[in-house]
This record gives sequence, C-alpha cells and structure tokens, in this order.
Amino acid sequence: MFAKSCRESFSYRAGKATSKKKERSFRDKDLTRSRTMFIPQTTKPSQSQSPSSSNPTSPNLNSSIVTISVGASSRLFAAHEDVLCKSPYFAHMCRAHFFETSGKRLDLPDEEPEIFSAVLEHLYKGDYTPKLAFDKKRASWYLEDGVSERGENAIYLGEVVGTVLKDTIIYCSAQRYNLPDLQRLALKKQGLQTGVQCSTILASARFAYAHTPASDSKLRAHYLALIIRSRNTFKRSGTMQMEMQKGGTPLFFDLFVALVNHLDDIAGVAKSPR
Repeated sequence: MFAKSCRESFSYRAGKATSKKKERSFRDKDLTRSRTMFIPQTTKPSQSQSPSSSNPTSPNLNSSIVTISVGASSRLFAAHEDVLCKSPYFAHMCRAHFFETSGKRLDLPDEEPEIFSAVLEHLYKGDYTPKLAFDKKRASWYLEDGVSERGENAIYLGEVVGTVLKDTIIYCSAQRYNLPDLQRLALKKQGLQTGVQCSTILASARFAYAHTPASDSKLRAHYLALIIRSRNTFKRSGTMQMEMQKGGTPLFFDLFVALVNHLDDIAGVAKSPR
C-alpha cells in the first residue's frame, strides 16, 4: 500500500530550517461579492526594488474605471482602463466589448480572485505581495513579511487539483495575459520559498504542465530541476511513487529524460581524466 500523502518536506535551499504553514483557500466566504479598488500610492521608490518593472510608467488615473468580475463567486474588482490595458489580453477585451455596452465591465469566471488581485497589484506597482527585496549585506533577494521562513505560500484549488504554489498560478495567468515581467517575477519568487511539501510540489508541477504550452522552457524546467536536486527525498515519497505509477503524462516523461541526462553527466565527469 502506498501512503496517501507525502509528509516529507524540504527546503529549496540546502540546510534551511523550515516550518509548515497552513494552506489558504481563496474560497473564504468573506471574499464573496467584495469589491477591491487598486489606487497606487504616491510614494518614493525604495532603494531595493523588484528586478521586474521596478519603476512602472505612471498610469493615467483620469482614465475610465473598469469593473472586473472574477471567479465563480463573482468577486468584483475595479481598475483604471489605462492600467488594465498594459496587458495586451485585456486591451483586446476592452476593444471587443467596451463599445457594445454602456457599462465597462469584464468577466473572468475561470480566474482565481487572489491571483487576479496579485496581477492588478503588479500592473499598478510593478510587484505583488509579498514584495521582493534585496539584502545588501548578504547580496541576495528575499521575500518580505517572512514568507520564505514560514513555508509554502499556496492555494487550495479543490480535491482534484490539490494545493498549488501561488507563484506558479500567477506565472500561468501572466502568460495568458501576456505579461512577461510578471512571469519572471513569479518564477523568481517561487525559487525563494522553503519548506514546501512534496505533495504541493507535485500538484504544482501538474498544474504548470496543464497551463503552459509545450514550448515553455522556464516553469517546466524549474520543476524538473527541483525534483532532480531533491531526488533523495522524492524517491522515499509515497506520493511520488503513486504519481510515477500513474504514468502517461508529459511531466514524468520529461522528468525521466532529465534524470537520465543528469546521471549521464555525472558518469561523464567521473570517467574524465584529471
């Protein structure tokens, strides 16, 4: 019998102490029908800013307000039209729909409200919570609010999909909305998380493969490299064992090829003359 879930956890960074964090769901009742308005604050940029869109072009705050209904709960967001249209995806939606009705409203029934909130925050401010900051003393990036110290920052997407890393979902949404800067930022933030459960890694990898094209060479490669680096943990994982027995998915075929190539590289180094 195989274990129903994988209880092992590991750190993206070797030797880093980790702790479990309670998984959050975007389906909290208090979010239903709530309305969110994103207005950027006129503050001076900090010395340590995100490497992506750290100084976004100031939007025209006199432009029209667009209402966006998001998710199955129809949570309402409001944003300036000029800001929203920084995304070619939304610019196309605006051109297609805004002149047909008197009200400027878009519907995104398949998007998660928590994810769209992060997308809007990035469109206004060039980053999203938790913010990316730079430690000058250590010459390294870290996530503010101690997120990387507390463990995985993930969202539960139901019994079928499971718990998926928030940054993975943001990456996939950013690809759909044609926001490459947000894709790079989400990928960087994901690499800074620690203490992520094996089951979350596998669910996130499945989600990444299901929501990115075959040409994607960033997010898919990230998961393949992560599992290879942590293969000693995954080979003891009951969840990983069940996933491999299911087979027939592009993820695990690519993983097999990547593992073989990795072992070949090790063998080549061992045989090379010193």
